[in-house]
Amino acid sequence: MKAVVWTAFGPAADVLSVQDVAMPVAGEGEVLVRVAYSGVNPSDCKARGGARPGVTKPPFEMIVPHSDGAGVIEAVGAGVDAGRVGERVWLWNGQWQRAFGTCAEFVAVPAEQAVALPDSVSLEDGAVLGIPGLTAAQTVFGGGDVAGQTVLVSGGGGSVGYLAVQLAAWGGARVIATCGARDLDRVKAAGADVVLDYASADLAAQIMAATDGTGVDRAVEVELGPNLPMLCDVMKPLGTIAAYGSAKDMAPQMPFGPMLFKALKLDITLIYILPLAERTAAVEKLHAAFAAGALAFETPHVFAMEDAGKAHQMVEAGGRKGAVLVKTSR
Repeated sequence: MKAVVWTAFGPAADVLSVQDVAMPVAGEGEVLVRVAYSGVNPSDCKARGGARPGVTKPPFEMIVPHSDGAGVIEAVGAGVDAGRVGERVWLWNGQWQRAFGTCAEFVAVPAEQAVALPDSVSLEDGAVLGIPGLTAAQTVFGGGDVAGQTVLVSGGGGSVGYLAVQLAAWGGARVIATCGARDLDRVKAAGADVVLDYASADLAAQIMAATDGTGVDRAVEVELGPNLPMLCDVMKPLGTIAAYGSAKDMAPQMPFGPMLFKALKLDITLIYILPLAERTAAVEKLHAAFAAGALAFETPHVFAMEDAGKAHQMVEAGGRKGAVLVKTSR
């Protein structure tokens, strides 16, 4: 079968190539999926580029990248219901601690990592549910229902933030989102009650004004380090900061005094290691939102396997609208 592979750290254009590799086989408890689309995420680019903390060499001799994807079950291994053959599915953790991910014509994964895709959801959208979708669902609903709460979504124009805005609004929260000036209108259209430019000098004052001075119950945060001082100002006592990123400051200083006297909770999400029960709850939230017509994706950027390097470059460049996918079926 054809697969995109890399064997050494480096720029996408230099190290990604399409090769013929052995067809995987569904082992016990596994399913074999014919992949239609493979989703590209920043973590895939960091892994290929050697940017993960403490990692000095590739963990395997040859790696097929990407954890997200969607396709159709082609075969099942021992212990898996044969009735699943032909089922449309979306995938999570395809390449987490494994050599072979979803950027191939086929992938074999544990059966629970291939989730039945609702009929109303396209395969393109299914390929985005893994990291962006589950992260959005967990950061919004990880502390329970948000109905009646005020939820602040940082970076509402990004892949996770855009979905988090929609999910929080569907969940009955009053949603305040921050984003760049370019994205103000589209984030408002996604369901945010108030949208603010994150570059504003008086952002904290604007957020407090939007809450009539009462503050924020839950913050979905993409840049914890730079935004933590501001969050201390705008959070309600006993509020929760649900953080999933801090790329601009990976060693932030914690203003413990302000956090202590508000008894703020810091809830960090790494979706790869989310326990199965919590993951199942997040999956159910995503599917319920789809069923309610409350979750929509922007048109993705789709690349051929031969152009996987360009797909990685687009993700690394940032500032895009819509997911980045590699079309792996032929």
